[in-house]
Amino acid sequence: MKDSQILSAFQDLPGHAAPAGPPPRVLVFDACHVGVVLRAVLFVEIVMSVGAMFGAVGVMDWLLRVAVLSGAALPGTLLWLIVACSLKIFLARLLPWAQQLAGMALGAAAALYGAGLLALVGFVDAVPWVASSFTGALLAAALVAALVLRAKGRMPADTAARLSELQARIRPHFLFNTLNSAVALVREDPARAEALLEDLSDLFRHALVDLGESVTLAEEVALARRYLAIEQVRFGPRLQVEWAVDASAGAARVPPLMLQPLVENAVKHGVEPSIRGAQVKISTQRRGDTVVIKVTNTVPAGQGPTGQGVAQANVRDRLRLLHDVRGHFQAALKDGVYQVRMEVPA
Repeated sequence: MKDSQILSAFQDLPGHAAPAGPPPRVLVFDACHVGVVLRAVLFVEIVMSVGAMFGAVGVMDWLLRVAVLSGAALPGTLLWLIVACSLKIFLARLLPWAQQLAGMALGAAAALYGAGLLALVGFVDAVPWVASSFTGALLAAALVAALVLRAKGRMPADTAARLSELQARIRPHFLFNTLNSAVALVREDPARAEALLEDLSDLFRHALVDLGESVTLAEEVALARRYLAIEQVRFGPRLQVEWAVDASAGAARVPPLMLQPLVENAVKHGVEPSIRGAQVKISTQRRGDTVVIKVTNTVPAGQGPTGQGVAQANVRDRLRLLHDVRGHFQAALKDGVYQVRMEVPA
């Protein structure tokens, strides 16, 4: 299936209860993201620009003040981000309130570092050490609060994803059709019936087990293969599956249960409505430091009634939460072919 030109908006890139105990401590804020660095620098620069307005007697005076303040604030901000990212393993061992206090303390120290740079080059006569430290702590507190809210924002999306996946897995018609396929094979091909039930069991296991924040793309591909093996028994030659998997892309981290719902959508809207069936292609490719993932299916019966887009919206939201600005999602229908295309860091 020719799927390389469907979406051109993306630029090609090189049994027993567990013993009770204290809950595990986790990092409440994570500064190790490109998007976080960009937003933090922009936030600090805006604050410095507004602060420079106080006492400025004209535009040139304001620009000079902004330059001086930026000369102290930007190095301090970058230092705070580097140290906070480097110490994430240590910070994760602390209580949440201690992590936030540590972030503020690092902000104060980073601000003193920036003020020290100004004193070193002689830009200011009297360095406001105390004011700088308090300003750094306040800006760090704002950044930490934003990162904490961002981390908490993962929870609703993950919960919604798990609920959506559980509902999809226990849909009566899915179970009915799959078990009917197994029953039909019991006498004719017991080994194949056993393999089908094993695939079904594995799907349920992935839906019920807590898989964590992310899994490898190779794991997602393996799960999608099991799902399509089940549907292949159901649809037979009507389901034409094509795989183009790049082994070097398998280590990329993606949200759990990301690929299978998209493959299920391809079967539901491409193969199921058509008497003659449809083609489904899953491809992964590593391009430099980026991995491109595509799920493509023909739509012989036409677009038909569109669903609510819950699965796609869920995948898109979780990609954004996991990879921030480095995660991309796009879907399009062109010339009877529907494609979902995603990009994640390699």
